[in-house]
Amino acid sequence: MLIEVKVPQLPESVTDATLLKWHKQEGEAVRKEENLIDLETDKVILEITAPRDGVVAELKMASGAVVQAGAVIAVIDTEAQAQVAEAASAQVVAIGKSESRAPAAQKHAAAKAVRTGPAARKLAREQGVDMAQLANASGGGGVSKQDVVAFSREALDDLTMPVPPGSGGGRPEQRVPMTRLRSRIAERLKQAQETAAILTTFNEVNMQPVLEMRARYQERFLKEHGIKLGFMSFFTKAVVEALKKFPVVNASIDGEDIVYHGYFDIGIAVGSPRGLVVPILRDADQLSFAAIEKTVTEFGIRARDGKLSIDELTGGTFTISNGGIFGSLLSTPILNPPQSAILGMHKIQERAVVENGVIVARPMMYLALSYDHRIIDGHDAVLFLVAVKEALEDPARILLQV
Repeated sequence: MLIEVKVPQLPESVTDATLLKWHKQEGEAVRKEENLIDLETDKVILEITAPRDGVVAELKMASGAVVQAGAVIAVIDTEAQAQVAEAASAQVVAIGKSESRAPAAQKHAAAKAVRTGPAARKLAREQGVDMAQLANASGGGGVSKQDVVAFSREALDDLTMPVPPGSGGGRPEQRVPMTRLRSRIAERLKQAQETAAILTTFNEVNMQPVLEMRARYQERFLKEHGIKLGFMSFFTKAVVEALKKFPVVNASIDGEDIVYHGYFDIGIAVGSPRGLVVPILRDADQLSFAAIEKTVTEFGIRARDGKLSIDELTGGTFTISNGGIFGSLLSTPILNPPQSAILGMHKIQERAVVENGVIVARPMMYLALSYDHRIIDGHDAVLFLVAVKEALEDPARILLQV
């Protein structure tokens, strides 16, 4: 029986998507719910899986094709699975044969026969590494994730190795198409610069009280909640309390209206291999410190693996961006439309400061608040940032909500 594989219903506001690299080729066996190909939208990558066990009879579209919901992209033959299973078992013996003579199904069986783990196999698939070829190169032994990384780096070195003078080119270039996510990021950031009147105000915060509280309760917190007490929970709670005092910073512009949000959906900017994404902490005012830390950690893992959903990336009333984890000392973050403000955290660094007329060393961090001056006055922006600073320099205020 032949079954069509179609592009699923796309999320709201997404009109089309791009097919990325096929994980299966024609003639290869596939299991039900096994990933056939990744589908890249403007925000996330979705997996298109096999509806039934069978064999890939036909791939109707190539990698890179732009598709819409309902488009047929492949055909699976559910009655051919037994034949492929028998052929695959016979082809495993032929792993060491010349690659130029091996058909696609034989290569697939060879790769499956390599002794390795799921992490190494996943990375090899992402990097386009032939597991059977790598196993042969390493003497036929098992293949680890580190082997795949090393093999990929060697290939990259070969690609970027300087060309000797006189050999026809010493200035190599590589042109690759911009991903949909990167294109969308560029579009939104350009939109923010063109439509909003963006200003940035700065302040600095003494992080010693937060550091002392973390050191005091870290062991108990980890034992109780199974996760470390980080900085993002403190910043999120401090931001929420400041937003309650200055609701215009939590507002947005809709046409000729200002929309004041009576809830606190805080975006947490997260770096991923595909670019910056901003998953949302819904109702952050109702979350505990542990819930915030766990959710932010999960966001980071799923962003790295491309597993964030559209819903998790949609909405948000305010954003926190932590450039300090990359070593940034100071920056001017750009707005994430339609939000009207974004807070930038930076590197904590010991600096000389004056306290009561005495010069002392303190772990200081610069804060930067970029805001849309069309609806947020400088007065409110400065006082908002001061409120965040005061909450962090006296963490008990966060818990007491004063």
